[in-house]
Amino acid sequence: MSALEELEQAAVKHAQEAVALDKQGKKDLAIASYQKAIDCLLKLVNIYPNHNLSRIYIQRAEVYKTRVRVLQEYGFTKSNEEETITYKSVETSQTSPFDELVVREPPKVTWEDIVGLEDAKKAIREAVIYPSLRPDLFPLGWPKGILLFGPPGCGKTLLVAAVANEIEATFISVDAASIMSKWLGEAERNVARLFNMARKAAKDSPSIIFIDEADSLMGTRMLEVGGETRMRNQFLKEMDGIIDKKNPIRVYVISSTNKPWTLDVPFIRRFQKRIYVPPPDLAGRLQMLKLYTSCLKISSDVNLNELARLTEGFSGSDIMDICQSAQLKVNSELFEAGRADGKSQPREITMADFLEILGNRKPSISKDSLSQYEKWYNNFKAL
Repeated sequence: MSALEELEQAAVKHAQEAVALDKQGKKDLAIASYQKAIDCLLKLVNIYPNHNLSRIYIQRAEVYKTRVRVLQEYGFTKSNEEETITYKSVETSQTSPFDELVVREPPKVTWEDIVGLEDAKKAIREAVIYPSLRPDLFPLGWPKGILLFGPPGCGKTLLVAAVANEIEATFISVDAASIMSKWLGEAERNVARLFNMARKAAKDSPSIIFIDEADSLMGTRMLEVGGETRMRNQFLKEMDGIIDKKNPIRVYVISSTNKPWTLDVPFIRRFQKRIYVPPPDLAGRLQMLKLYTSCLKISSDVNLNELARLTEGFSGSDIMDICQSAQLKVNSELFEAGRADGKSQPREITMADFLEILGNRKPSISKDSLSQYEKWYNNFKAL
């Protein structure tokens, strides 16, 4: 067994002991076990800073630190009616109502704002927009669990915002932090509240629950104790109720992830549509360059077709950054020359400027990661 695995197992062991002692009311022993778990987690982060679970280790350590402070400062009482722990003054004074943690207003994005991604747009229209317009045409029901996966910066969040605006949906955007409460026993109740809120809103108009970075909630991991397991089981239960073909409820769960290969298989099965959102192709890159340079002063020697060819493998976010860097370059020259007096204007951006920027910039998406996406797509695609 490697040192990494030994530390992980020690952290899990101490965390499980701490939770059990906490529920038994053995405050001092629970604090000691929480502290041992924290020490193991922080040691993991220090020794393996680039490990793909480092963020999870830090999150877990912060949760345990918070619980230690609660035990030290407030004490607790155990309810006779439920196994979860309630607190004397914490829940009323320090926790926020769950509905304050969600965002109901999607960004003002339309389909016209999204360049390319025609396959993804078509799949979303078929799964969400058409059933919302004519539910009577879908006696067998329609997909209500949709997973968008692909490299960062390629438009997953924009697609979700656009479909929410198209069907005028109540948009509930949550993340792992808003689900995973700092208080024991709250996470599964938060999941139930989330879905209840979406069901109530769906009586008037469709509801979309958007879960960004789904892997942080639904990914496989070693560090998992009772509260997280119950939360994940509750999520599966709620999803089953939503995607039931006999249930005409207009609630959709749309998730996005940059790491689909870390998702648990039970969660993958709940998403009937699994849509790959890839980097833009040549035509998409050309459209993006035209869009992002339309508000800039560019020289007649700028060849956007050539720039589109040279940016193969770049994400949409990368391409916008390139255009922004060109703008910064000519503006900086103006300031450094002492001519930024409010009247002088920067010179035109030339092809040489763009080529210089490209010479100092690589795509944010590696070829190895793209092959991972393609492999996962071929194994789990469901358009």
